[in-house]
Amino acid sequence: MSTVRVLVGTRKGAFILTADGKREQWDVSGPHFAGWEIYHLKGSPADPNRLYASQSNGWFGQLIQRSSDGGKTWEPVGNKFAYDGVPGTHQWYDGMPHPWEFKRVWHLEPSLTDPDIVYAGIEDAALFRSNDGGQNWQELSGLRGHGSGPRWQPGAGGMCLHTIILDTSDPQRIFIAISAAGAFRTDDSGNTWKPINRGLYSQYIPDPTAEVGHCVHHVAMHPSRPGVLFMQKHWDVMRSDNAGDSWQEVSGNLPTDFGFVIDVHAHEPETIYVVPIKSDSEHFVPDGKLRVYRSRTGGNEWEALTKGLPQRDCYVNVLRDAMAVDSLDKCGVYFGTSGGQVYASANAGDSWNPIVRDLPAVLSVEVQTLL
Repeated sequence: MSTVRVLVGTRKGAFILTADGKREQWDVSGPHFAGWEIYHLKGSPADPNRLYASQSNGWFGQLIQRSSDGGKTWEPVGNKFAYDGVPGTHQWYDGMPHPWEFKRVWHLEPSLTDPDIVYAGIEDAALFRSNDGGQNWQELSGLRGHGSGPRWQPGAGGMCLHTIILDTSDPQRIFIAISAAGAFRTDDSGNTWKPINRGLYSQYIPDPTAEVGHCVHHVAMHPSRPGVLFMQKHWDVMRSDNAGDSWQEVSGNLPTDFGFVIDVHAHEPETIYVVPIKSDSEHFVPDGKLRVYRSRTGGNEWEALTKGLPQRDCYVNVLRDAMAVDSLDKCGVYFGTSGGQVYASANAGDSWNPIVRDLPAVLSVEVQTLL
């Protein structure tokens, strides 16, 4: 029988949750790196026992941790981040120039084919690649050198490169998203980049339809359809059918189209999931009800999924990297909250159960389906 491994990064450590294919009884391992912020924890598609974790601390800085045995043991790697020295500044809220900094790694994305190749999205808004299992990192400087960098601004959480999507059909194509700059695509392995924000509208920037400056919260793609992208923006749920060249809104009947997370069903590329949040100033679910919304039509038509989720006095948030989908049939969906709960559905969202209730605030959730 299959095994499912859920990787959870929190404000105070990492946790690894394991179950068989029934996904009813879960073993909890952790906290690993207790007391440290674990912004992201992800396994290699090429070697499921190769895990990478981003460990950071306000006093001691940023560290990458690597495991070769599915998280049983870890070794620190890769404080060697080599900037390519792209000069310049970016814009701060008041319009003043601000020098680029290296603060933390928000997202780790292992290669689809080689466990030693891994990408890192960092704050401030740069993309790095390691070819040696995280020991040494080189910036893909074409991104910050794109020319639009001076117009990028930090979102409320910082100017973070938080989404990295590797195209399953074209090894040279990568999609990334930055808050608050927008989405970008490379078609030549990161040498050159193109903003892919046409159709986005952001009322709080001087030009609401600008080429860059949009606060994209998360982007998702189904591996079988790399040209179709789904986006949760600061406001608006969006869809692109041409690899980001243009976008259209698919918020439809959602109670609010502000949120952070978006994901796609493992076997139904038109089935997508979001968790609406009340507003950009009130980062909790509306009406005290924790509801995942599912669309089976690629957007516009949404249904609330509530069975097993608290429907009163609940005021948690679900952050951008805190939802994941396994590849079993029926497809499992997982998400973590700012209140420390991790919820799982073994039936594509029809009903939910908490795996754990009392972790530190959850920053990221990833899942591995192990045969």
